[in-house]
Amino acid sequence: MPHKSPRTKLIATLGPASAERETLAAMFDAGVDVCRINFSHGSPEQHECLLASVRELAKERDMPIAVVGDLCGPKIRLNRVAGGSAELLVGATLRITRGDDDCTPERLTTTLPDLIDDVGVGHRVYIDDGLVRLLVTDQSADALTCSVTVGGTISTRKGVNLPDSGLSVPALTDKDRRDLVWAIEHELDFVALSFVRRPADLYELKDLIREHGGDVGVIVKIEKVEALEHLDELIGASDAVLVARGDLGVELDIWQVPMIQKAITARCREVGVPVIIATQMLQSMVHSPMPTRAEVSDVANAIIDAADAVMLSAETAVGDYPVATVDMMTKTSQVAEAYLVQGPHAATRYIAQRSHTAAPDEVHGVRGLSIPDAAAARSAVSPNISATHPRASAIAHAAVQAARDVNARLVAVWSATGRTARLVAKHRLPVPVVGLSYNERVCRQMNLLYGVIPILVKPIANPAEMADVLDVTLIRRGLAKPGDLIVVVTSTQPETPGATDTTLVHRVGEPGQPRDVSP
Repeated sequence: MPHKSPRTKLIATLGPASAERETLAAMFDAGVDVCRINFSHGSPEQHECLLASVRELAKERDMPIAVVGDLCGPKIRLNRVAGGSAELLVGATLRITRGDDDCTPERLTTTLPDLIDDVGVGHRVYIDDGLVRLLVTDQSADALTCSVTVGGTISTRKGVNLPDSGLSVPALTDKDRRDLVWAIEHELDFVALSFVRRPADLYELKDLIREHGGDVGVIVKIEKVEALEHLDELIGASDAVLVARGDLGVELDIWQVPMIQKAITARCREVGVPVIIATQMLQSMVHSPMPTRAEVSDVANAIIDAADAVMLSAETAVGDYPVATVDMMTKTSQVAEAYLVQGPHAATRYIAQRSHTAAPDEVHGVRGLSIPDAAAARSAVSPNISATHPRASAIAHAAVQAARDVNARLVAVWSATGRTARLVAKHRLPVPVVGLSYNERVCRQMNLLYGVIPILVKPIANPAEMADVLDVTLIRRGLAKPGDLIVVVTSTQPETPGATDTTLVHRVGEPGQPRDVSP
């Protein structure tokens, strides 16, 4: 499989719009690296069908597509609204009560009856991402009295946010626990934890994964103000971080969200934890074949800020143009990365070149931005080395420096767990990082990392065999040619996780009789 740009990874949420096999295949060809199954929607049977299609298509295309299961978390919603919808008028007074009675303009009930105990006088209650707003004016044992400060239409199951209230509800609901078991049994690669408030929420999830014998990575979603107060610990204990701008933009004043996004992205890059930017990135493409200029700029700026991945939600789950949306995200990423690696002049040259030479298949999303020379980006800033795994960090740092010094074609990392590939990837080299592993799940998990090309190989017990296998693999996949200088990160104990201890410069040689090194 030849190297494809962009290096920023693309996550697509699956749903009715992407359920057809042909559509999903076209989305993969257009640039999808990771698929998200949102447990807030659909049945286990529907999720199983989607997962089966992903795995089959990925195997056919030799693509290490990762799958994320997004846990719902304690999302508060309105119960059924009588008549389907109701109008709340500015200045009107209503009550929020316990129970599951239908909602009316005079009385609301929610999926969390105990919120009445946690919300106080003077607290705000937002409905439907803040489009409708209430202010609590009185509290009793069984009800909250509210004044409507921003009116509008409410409907069944619309979300409720409480930006001023600390809730006592647990981070993991009973449904989350059932969905987690499903994710483990079906060998998903990551689960995303929603509405995280404190590190204990994350540790509880990790304990449950261990109890069920799982080996799934954990993505922490930052969408609550409380999470920002524990940001460093949450980042350090997670496998990736997702900036969930939807609920975050309701919990905070919306004009604060861009700076929060930048701060989280910078911190994640500093410590080498992958960061995902999500929510409404190309929202207008849910029903339009073209995005707004502001949306495209938003995607580009997330990439310039060094996000590892950008995520599509409704655009590919229920939108009218799922493949075109993926293609738009890919093209935007290509130009933004050209700007990052070689400056604004390179980006404009790339645009001009593509406008004159684009082949017909490129219109449908085949990625083909050339690999830039390492010398063009020697001035790139390297983040601090993570102290979590000091030996592996030192080896990764040596590999990065060697790659820059010799203008290496690529860096090849043999990895049993993906950790060393992550430590190399955080340096944002202008050349590919090839992650080789005998573990299928590790290969899929590495596909979330910026610039990493995962390749599944057979287990190798003898370090002396690695060079031969590496040469054949890279040449066969068009990643290198005989005579290229590459940097290799490996181990004298290749089958022992955490034993990375070697960095070397290697010149790709002519393979003798090509060997079958595929798994």
